[in-house]
Amino acid sequence: MLKGIKASVLDLSPIYQEVAPHAALQQSVVLAQTAEALGYSRYWVSEHHDIPQFASSTPEVLLAHIGAKTSRIRIGSGAVLLPNYRPYKVGEAFALLATLYPGRIDLGIGRAPGGSAHASLAISGSFLAQVGKMEELVGDLSAILANEFTVEGQPVIARPIPPAPAQLWMLGTNRKSAELAAKFGSGYVFGHFMSDQHGEEAIAHYREQFQATRHHEKPQVILAVSVYCAATEEEASRMICEKKEGTKMIIGTSKQLAPILDELVTKFRADELMIITDVPDYQKRLGSYKRLAHLVLSLGSIV
Repeated sequence: MLKGIKASVLDLSPIYQEVAPHAALQQSVVLAQTAEALGYSRYWVSEHHDIPQFASSTPEVLLAHIGAKTSRIRIGSGAVLLPNYRPYKVGEAFALLATLYPGRIDLGIGRAPGGSAHASLAISGSFLAQVGKMEELVGDLSAILANEFTVEGQPVIARPIPPAPAQLWMLGTNRKSAELAAKFGSGYVFGHFMSDQHGEEAIAHYREQFQATRHHEKPQVILAVSVYCAATEEEASRMICEKKEGTKMIIGTSKQLAPILDELVTKFRADELMIITDVPDYQKRLGSYKRLAHLVLSLGSIV
């Protein structure tokens, strides 16, 4: 089942071992370039606010840099937290990215705050009120990406108009997010690494209710999972002990992980695995992604 399935990378741009934020962002560049060389389909970055251990607060800025340092891999947000912003401004930012890097831009959106209540107040001043308008916000953004947005009956276009618009994805962990993804014809990313509760139900609902749009002609499901692929069983055991309880990270060697990931793909009817590997060592993180590429993307054995 794993043979030939697409695999992608979700990068939180973590600040490990008290390195400088600049160095952490350079590690994100290295990960993106490595993912491209290994054949991963996408590389996405996150949005977090006033959290000391994460360096990515503005996905569109980091993506502009990552795009210039790569050439083929799709790059995107995982996710732009839409209640923080006016949809038109988000649409403009990703129209510009899609013009700079044609056919490579994904716009993943979510509705989490991405930080503390005070950080949310500093950004938007009305996060909770905006969450209540999420369906309207997604509808406006969908129209903006399709160049069908109007204000007081007059068309307003997010320029520059790219050769191909950013591809729209909804991230979530429940039926509500699945409903929005189905209604507006976006792809759907289920955050298994945050919650595996009701995932099968949410994905089934998305597939059953999906309405084709210019964003996606058919339903597409990405399962976002936390995985660490160890070089040896001894290393896997050490990592399990270090992580202890309270983590959803799946840890093991390639041989151990193969049936587990295969079962997840089948259980959640996923078209693609998006992998987040959060271990406090950049070289171990890279090594894990390399081994996972050889496992999931059928590249053959790795020494």
